[in-house]
Amino acid sequence: MVLKSDIEKSVVAQKQFLKNKQQGEEREARDKIQLSSSHIVIITGVRRCGKSTLMHQIGKRIDKNFSFFNFEDPRVFGFELADFPKLNEVFGDQTEYYFFDEVQNVERWELFVRNLHDEEKKICLTGSNASLLSKELGTRLTGRYIQVELFPFSYNEYCSFKKLDRIARTFKSYLEFGGFPDYIKSKQKEQLQQLFKDIIYRDIIVRYGVRNSKLLIDIALFLISNAGKEYSLNNLKNAFGVGSTNSVASYVQWFEDSYLMFSLPRFSWSLKSVAINPKKIYTIDTGFAQANSLSFSDDPGRLLENAVYLQLRRKFSDLYYFKGKGECDFLVKEGNKITNLLQACTEVDTENMHREVGGLVEALTFFDKKAGVIVTLDQEDELKEAGKTIKLVPAYKWFD
Repeated sequence: MVLKSDIEKSVVAQKQFLKNKQQGEEREARDKIQLSSSHIVIITGVRRCGKSTLMHQIGKRIDKNFSFFNFEDPRVFGFELADFPKLNEVFGDQTEYYFFDEVQNVERWELFVRNLHDEEKKICLTGSNASLLSKELGTRLTGRYIQVELFPFSYNEYCSFKKLDRIARTFKSYLEFGGFPDYIKSKQKEQLQQLFKDIIYRDIIVRYGVRNSKLLIDIALFLISNAGKEYSLNNLKNAFGVGSTNSVASYVQWFEDSYLMFSLPRFSWSLKSVAINPKKIYTIDTGFAQANSLSFSDDPGRLLENAVYLQLRRKFSDLYYFKGKGECDFLVKEGNKITNLLQACTEVDTENMHREVGGLVEALTFFDKKAGVIVTLDQEDELKEAGKTIKLVPAYKWFD
């Protein structure tokens, strides 16, 4: 419980902070978000990717008085459900728009938010944990919300932020630095290393009461270092001496819920096969991966593949990889149809053509598709193979 006087001080201080805060880079998601009394807008994403900035941009766009509160403010540590009426009193009766940052820190927050929604208030929330939010949303707020996932800067946003042209050289710099705004400005890897610690300790270890923190960190760093590669729960269990695959499954799920990394399943028409087959792992950002692992320094191919995955993930929710005799990096499934098939390869040459083109052609044949794409660093071409058209597209042109 928090005193009303402390809440008031915090509201005043946060309001002053917002007043002095720069607008920041316009996010591509901003114009897609419309606040309405018919639904609650929930912005989820990894820490430090710009959720709060996006919320501020939305607030300034409505050009009306709105009330904002950040629940990670240490001045209101211990804020609980019973404190919401005090917060509402501080806001005042005229508030029409409510903006709550990192709302998942308050247990049963959805009860208060639902009351606001019933009063036809317009509400925008942010949160850094997909699972916690979905649990509450699925019980009290079913059908009442729209969820928007925010990632670190896309390549377009990176070029706009840095005032760069879209050319091969600037895309290579994007692979190096990634899309976390603060790191792009400072170029201090310690920031991304601290971010890793914050996510691990604050979003996982403390929240879930993890006792063996070293084991959790070791597995997280191992997966980050092996982005773009297959993993299985059983192999992780054996490699790290974990007691059960259920424990490993929980660890991986927590990593994904905090947007630290993502698992890409192997495609199969059988849901059982999808569940038991090995998955591939990708991390939230290429700059983040390099700051927390030594394995990427001489492997631009894996950086490119990770970046392509993230770009696809920004647009599509149902992604897979294909494995037969060969392998195709990415399949996009929309409804019951596979709509896009892609490889990621820095450069196609005589040494890797059979693997890269052959794997893509095999997948195209399996799904009865005529054309696929290989995203490269700076290579543009068109190939014909086994009646299929393969377009080689430079990443700076493919990323949009």
